[in-house]
Amino acid sequence: MDRDLPPLTLPLLRGTLSRRTLFRGAGAVALGGLVAACGTKAQTPKASEERAAEDLSDKEKEVNWSNWPEYIDVDDASGKHPTLEAFTAATGITVNYNEDYNDNDEFFAKVQPQLSGGQDTGRDVWCSTDWLVARLIRLGWVQELDKGNLPNVEKNLEDSLADVQFDPGRKFSIPWQSGFTGIGYNPDATDGKKVESIDQLLTDPKLKGRVTMLTEMRDTVGMVLLALGKDPANFTDADLDEAIGELQKARDAGQFKGFTGNEYTSGLASGEISACLAWTGDVVQLKADNPKLGYALPSTGHMIWSDNFLIPNKAKHKKNAEALIDFYYDPEVFADVAAWVNYIPPVKGTREALTADDPETADNTLIFPDEEVRGRSHVFRGLTEDEEKSYNEKFQSLIGA
Repeated sequence: MDRDLPPLTLPLLRGTLSRRTLFRGAGAVALGGLVAACGTKAQTPKASEERAAEDLSDKEKEVNWSNWPEYIDVDDASGKHPTLEAFTAATGITVNYNEDYNDNDEFFAKVQPQLSGGQDTGRDVWCSTDWLVARLIRLGWVQELDKGNLPNVEKNLEDSLADVQFDPGRKFSIPWQSGFTGIGYNPDATDGKKVESIDQLLTDPKLKGRVTMLTEMRDTVGMVLLALGKDPANFTDADLDEAIGELQKARDAGQFKGFTGNEYTSGLASGEISACLAWTGDVVQLKADNPKLGYALPSTGHMIWSDNFLIPNKAKHKKNAEALIDFYYDPEVFADVAAWVNYIPPVKGTREALTADDPETADNTLIFPDEEVRGRSHVFRGLTEDEEKSYNEKFQSLIGA
């Protein structure tokens, strides 16, 4: 969004806690750390009957959902989740909602023993980030969704998210929340100059030593691939090496202050960081306190990521989980979530549903980008196990040197 943006007053301010802080978890170490992806070999179930358990949905009116903390609407007075209560009232299905998903790698380690052994994890649905979705699909540890139980999804899933390389046709995953990776900058630290391109981050001498990139390989490398005219959804080993080479040149020249997770937010707000790769949800919150902060999506394109509903193998309440997913794809329902979470809704019609009750949120272009902006967004392709290991080793070498 390389235009002036209205400040946002959060409907339910959650202090300094950011969803993306929790997404990065302990692996995002200031100015140097990286979450190392692990390779995992396991027996992959081939047939759907090997993945499914007896579905007890008709007999047991419950569903077990694991999600990230602070990632759903909350009533401040009661601490309850209004949309979950509405789902139960509409369907009779009780939701056992657990905020026990703090980090992708940590959660994977929790469920890996059961999934690799063909056992029930005790969860019917959870929300994983794109790259982990790709891994779980590759391992054969998640079930194909019954689209007949998902009429709202079929009608209301945003077009830009409907067909991704790691899950063609969305057979296994449905987005819960989305966000863009773009460029944040502090005009007070750039002498009022806008920073709108990856080339500026990598080479502008006026920014030297005051630029940060992200410890998330797919965001940083993906943005550089786009600047090089490559497609993050369809690139070669040589393309990746070229992108790593450009980053290495900039690092060797002293252009970077470092590589960070979400902790770039404090430096960007203070001006210690002049410009950086940044996530939309963070900037929404930062602009609530400092409307002057700038955010740009480069003309070469930008990355989009999602956290996605998945139903694991041997889940005991698959149909109930699908009913839950579909419930949230009613735009009137999702509007209540969007007003609290402030990321990019994957559900068509959410903005229109919000307009009457919360026009300020509905008008925020970081939460509701237009179709042209969505059309310039790109998803990082799924990786093979060997690629995941190789690419992360190269990126670790770059940022940990």
